[in-house]
Amino acid sequence: MAVKYGAAPSRFCLCREALTGGWRQAIRQAMFSALALALAGLTDRRLLPIWLKSLAVTVLVFAVLGIGGWFGLSALLALYFPDNDLGQLLAVLVVAIAGWLLWRIIALAVLQFFADEVVLAIEQLDYPEMAARARKLGLAEEARRALVGAGRALLYNLLALPVAAVLAVTGVGAPLVFLAVNAVLLGRELQDMVWLRHRPAPDSPSPLSGLERLALGGTVAVLLTVPVINFVAPFLGAACAVHLIHRKGAASR
Repeated sequence: MAVKYGAAPSRFCLCREALTGGWRQAIRQAMFSALALALAGLTDRRLLPIWLKSLAVTVLVFAVLGIGGWFGLSALLALYFPDNDLGQLLAVLVVAIAGWLLWRIIALAVLQFFADEVVLAIEQLDYPEMAARARKLGLAEEARRALVGAGRALLYNLLALPVAAVLAVTGVGAPLVFLAVNAVLLGRELQDMVWLRHRPAPDSPSPLSGLERLALGGTVAVLLTVPVINFVAPFLGAACAVHLIHRKGAASR
């Protein structure tokens, strides 16, 4: 049968266009807008002390775990390597690799511990109406969420480790595996950091779509790999989540 050029596009074509064009462009624009707002508010006097406090706690926890891990591994490897220098070198390498994997987990866990304070400060600055309606999370709930989130992130990164090891020969395969895994994890955790304070019921649908969560988590996952910027990436992610969720809610009303 001859193809009729100029005929109306099929439903499949319309759906494909929405997925590859309109939706993707809208999500990209929303993400850029949220990131710009997050960056603009980073040095606000009401937000800066909270960011510095969460950063200080993150660095402290990271340093304690790193030093403790180095001493523990050095003592363990000394039992198998007569050459003490070789054992210490191996300990340094293992701790460095573990640190690269664990930084994002520790940073997000600490940020979740201060989630109520972080989100409330951003909402009071830009969305006072939503701040007034928010449910305050208790310390026990924040601590539980931080531990559950850290455990989930550690488990998924460990599960991804064998796949990354196989793809290490490609040069870019291993980083892409960890980037994909953490994009999914971060998108969910950052959304819930905001949404749990506002959802009307435990079974309420998520405010962000899967693609929006992936865009949010992927952006923060990439920022976490950039030296210096990785110190502020978790805080920027929380701010982005606030702006994405509340601006989307305002647009839908």
